[in-house]
Amino acid sequence: MKKAIVLFCILLLVSKTFSQTIDSNKEMINTTLDSWHKAASNAEFDIYFSYMTSNGVFIGTDATENWQLNAFKTFSKPYFDKGKAWNFTSLQRNIYFDKSQNTAWFDELLDTQMKICRGSGVLIKEGKNWKIAHYVLSMTIPNDNTDVVVKIKEKIENDVLEKLKAK
Repeated sequence: MKKAIVLFCILLLVSKTFSQTIDSNKEMINTTLDSWHKAASNAEFDIYFSYMTSNGVFIGTDATENWQLNAFKTFSKPYFDKGKAWNFTSLQRNIYFDKSQNTAWFDELLDTQMKICRGSGVLIKEGKNWKIAHYVLSMTIPNDNTDVVVKIKEKIENDVLEKLKAK
């Protein structure tokens, strides 16, 4: 009976520690993502990109926007130089972890100048810091308006489709 109680106490302690680690990592990730978004709204170029891994990827809302880090910096620089890049504020965020607690993925709904958008991505723990390795920004489209949006996109994206199919 004593062994069962000791084992139960150990399992309880391990479980509580694991739960605290998840909570701590979620808090750090929320801070990282919120600070990253804030750096863009404040046009803080170096700070913004310090939150990304050295091989980070940013996928934008346009079908042609699939940037490796340096290409994304080049694209973004003129916006930051104007004093304001973009302003995204998280409305809702879900965070998930792998077993090692060193890789996390998330999805978020954002308040943006494009109205509600969805962001999703992957973060990697580098030392004690979480860095954004991959980010995808998507515009949301109400289901009832899909046909209208497809008609708008069709003219522009038919050329993109042909180029992609030809590869």
